[in-house]
Amino acid sequence: MNENQSAIMNEFGTQGPMAPKDPLENRSGFFIMFESIIEATANPNEKFSQEIYLEGEQLIEKAKFTGGIKDENILELLKSCSGFRRLVHSIGISVKSHEKEDLNVFFSMENWGKTSKYETGTRVRIPCTADGSETILTLADCDWSQDDDVPGKFAVEFDYAGALATASIIFYLHEGFQVPEITVEPPVDFRSKAYLEMIAKSLLNKGNNKRLKAAIEKAKRGEEVTIAYIGGSITQGAGAKPIHTESYAYRSYTIFKEMFGQGGGDHIHLIKAGVGGTPSELGIIRYERDVLRDKSIEPDIVIVEFAVNDAGDETKGICFESLVLKALAGGNEPAVILMFSVFVNDWNLQDRLSPVGWHYDLPMVSVKDAVVEQFSLTKAEGNVISRRQYFYDIYHPTNAGHKVMADCIGYLFAQTNQSASDRDDIWIDKPPVIGNDFVDTYLLDRSRDVDIARIDPGSFGDIDADLQMAEMDDEPFGKPQFTNNWMHAAETGSDSFKMTIQCKRLILVYKDSGSGDFGNAEICVDGQYLMVADPHVINWTHCNAVILINDHISNEHIVEIKMAAGHEEKRFTILGFGYVQ
Repeated sequence: MNENQSAIMNEFGTQGPMAPKDPLENRSGFFIMFESIIEATANPNEKFSQEIYLEGEQLIEKAKFTGGIKDENILELLKSCSGFRRLVHSIGISVKSHEKEDLNVFFSMENWGKTSKYETGTRVRIPCTADGSETILTLADCDWSQDDDVPGKFAVEFDYAGALATASIIFYLHEGFQVPEITVEPPVDFRSKAYLEMIAKSLLNKGNNKRLKAAIEKAKRGEEVTIAYIGGSITQGAGAKPIHTESYAYRSYTIFKEMFGQGGGDHIHLIKAGVGGTPSELGIIRYERDVLRDKSIEPDIVIVEFAVNDAGDETKGICFESLVLKALAGGNEPAVILMFSVFVNDWNLQDRLSPVGWHYDLPMVSVKDAVVEQFSLTKAEGNVISRRQYFYDIYHPTNAGHKVMADCIGYLFAQTNQSASDRDDIWIDKPPVIGNDFVDTYLLDRSRDVDIARIDPGSFGDIDADLQMAEMDDEPFGKPQFTNNWMHAAETGSDSFKMTIQCKRLILVYKDSGSGDFGNAEICVDGQYLMVADPHVINWTHCNAVILINDHISNEHIVEIKMAAGHEEKRFTILGFGYVQ
């Protein structure tokens, strides 16, 4: 362990009771998690934990941006369990509780298996202290399965949901491997001139401000104002700890209240409708239910954030523009703001989606424009916040990153407030720039109007309760998504799900799952085979949307869904449909 790492470990305390006699002082090592805030959430296995996924490129990306690893040989070894054990001598885990230090804390490591991904790999679980001292897991002491394939995930387990802690995880390497010393960066100065200048770069377009000014003036008068957010996991608050108060959505809502609210701002209301891993193709289906709350809410401001999720949008921007137009057409003429977040590799879909904002002259906020250029600079050259400080993982911001996002929106609020109101409103009654085919999309599930479609559920008569969870509004705990679903199970028979519906466009939403209990389903439309829906393409429990029908003329269609050959004893869940009549 080098001097910097020793200093960091001393800050957390002495090594824990499982530490070997060898203090690892002479071993090189690198962090894959460094002083990150973690939060225990409820999981289907009835544990409360913070999970750190390692599969695919996730462990490699953590090694790169947290550990500073550039050596391709080391990165290559991280791709397999055998390589991992050749590289890593032991793992150091430090957990510092934010509340009390006598919590029961466990660290677990799971490898995915070759024969059965989630069942035949090694599982290691050890107790840790919660006082910040380091616990050492020596890999040579573990009984590794011969079926281990790739590192799957780490988890830090607690006694209850909502527990907060600061954690670091370091890999100590076998002799012969050397990596650069970690550079401990100074805290971000959120009040500096350089920070404010960075935030100002986020204002991609002030846009026509008539609607946003109207919402601000309503707030100043003490009238009821609702700010709504719809997007993916970043809008949900992923990476923010605790998720319900540190997310960019909640923080920017708070900024608006502080700027314009009266008497404590209780007349300013929040709707947060972010769902992880979902594109605007699903957002357009969820809008009526999750933002308008089935026509019970008319938001004054709608912030749309799909810039890093829409790679999965089959329509390549048509659903995004349709969602924006659906929001803009609200009866109370809400302001719509386009938000462009960014991944650790500097990627987003701003080039594809921003033409929608330019076309309708909408306010647009680009976090990419604010932070990416300065990421490559040294502190002397003008770096304000590093990638390590901004990103919690390769996809999601830390608390500091969420603050940056919120401040970018706050800058738009402030600039709009200081500007004179535009005289004329935006014009949306014109040809779209990408497409508007899905504007009139509505959700169909078990709870919706039976007159929309004739449904024979067949063997899909069960209801799945093990669903994707998302923290909505300012709630600290997740809410299950698409509870009014249809599920096939082994004991429910083999009859097909059949639906007759009059429509011109139809989107199926089905459950992706990491469980081996789930299998493939075949989908036919009007008697013609269309596709196989595989719930294991992404392999974690979430909502997957696919287009079944996309016509210009409305016709009556028959949709049939049945289990694929050899999968009759498996489960499959139809979460719902989005239809355009």
